[in-house]
Amino acid sequence: MFLPGQFADPRVITLFGLLAASTAVWLTLGLRARARARRDDRAAGPLERVWHPQESVPLTPAEEHAFGQVVSRLSLGSPGRLR
Repeated sequence: MFLPGQFADPRVITLFGLLAASTAVWLTLGLRARARARRDDRAAGPLERVWHPQESVPLTPAEEHAFGQVVSRLSLGSPGRLR
């Protein structure tokens, strides 16, 4: 096969061949690593559920009031501005 101009140089053909081979190796290793990581994640099982104090500890009326004060300050008042 004859390639015109600069591409007929054996060094250019070698360069393109090495680039193609290294790209194929890089993609193969990346996909294998991704598959291995995904397989390890599934083998580890589900993550433990994180416990949050509000799930089982009822708030006192004072704590509920303080929480309401904070939320009311963070809620939007006039368009786009915090109170």
